[in-house]
Amino acid sequence: MPTYTIKDIKSQDVWDVRCSYQDLQSMLNSNPNMILVLSAPALVSGSMSNLKRAGSEWRDLLGKIKKGSNKDNTIND
Repeated sequence: MPTYTIKDIKSQDVWDVRCSYQDLQSMLNSNPNMILVLSAPALVSGSMSNLKRAGSEWRDLLGKIKKGSNKDNTIND
């Protein structure tokens, strides 16, 4: 279920509601003092590097490129 941020325009209270979109619409229609607050979606951040996400085939290819290049290369595998 998605989470929506609701604001009461009389009391200025803000809270989160976890419900379906249909339930949200019925809640907003039944109480005209409530409005939906628009916000940016939450982004998922990970601690995994792009090299790990690419997989072992990409690391193998980088190793082959490093082997075939000169001694002063800057490729990390």
